[in-house]
Amino acid sequence: MIPTVDFCGLNATRLIIGANPFGGYSHQNPQRDKEMVSYYTIERIKETWQRAEAAGINTMITNNETPHVLQATQEYLAEGGKLQWIAQVNCRLTTMLDAVDEVVESGCKALFFHGGQVDARYSEQDEKTLRAWVDHAHSHGIPVGVAGHAPKVHLWVDSLDLVDFHAVCFFNCGSLHDGAGDKFSLRDVAPAAQCTRQLAKPCIGYKIMGSGRLDALMAFEYAFENLKPTDVVNVGMHRGDKDNMVEENVALVQRVLGC
Repeated sequence: MIPTVDFCGLNATRLIIGANPFGGYSHQNPQRDKEMVSYYTIERIKETWQRAEAAGINTMITNNETPHVLQATQEYLAEGGKLQWIAQVNCRLTTMLDAVDEVVESGCKALFFHGGQVDARYSEQDEKTLRAWVDHAHSHGIPVGVAGHAPKVHLWVDSLDLVDFHAVCFFNCGSLHDGAGDKFSLRDVAPAAQCTRQLAKPCIGYKIMGSGRLDALMAFEYAFENLKPTDVVNVGMHRGDKDNMVEENVALVQRVLGC
């Protein structure tokens, strides 16, 4: 089995299965996005979660705004799926407060605010809005966190003592960069890992493989050597590349953690 940690009251495996491939967010190119969307039907998404369960993962992360992914999430949970859901919440389609209410009603066990939204609040030094979002989410009695694409964003949020956990991107891949498009630079990785250790609260490391740019074993080794023992990683898995990718990633994590 994959080791678990107490993550803000949730018993979570140190490997969480993410959802960017399900929604076609490859962070590579438009053709790659289309391949992922074509492959990941609702049934294939649910099958992937079932295989994650069987392999020993107990937690998943999905966003709230990709219609077929949200439908798959709702169906999976209604059908008795065992993975506990941490929701990534954005507000491009509704207000943030309504978005929070919707994911809680759908069955999430924790939530965090989308990194692009949190980056913007940092850029504007808009503590008031972020505090209102967090307070509303906390009113539902669940753990609340933030994502962000640069260490300075997380350190600012941490100074406000608002949230229960942080989702820290290992690559500052767009939101705070100058210019358009995704940018992945290895110089981002060490500062991101250092940031997770500066934060006393639990962290989710994400994009640890640079959205498929890095070798999986090396990425897992680096992440688990540098994260706190209470931290976890979130990894999207595109079975269109390799059908047994879920099981292979679980085996790699077990190898790295000495299971």
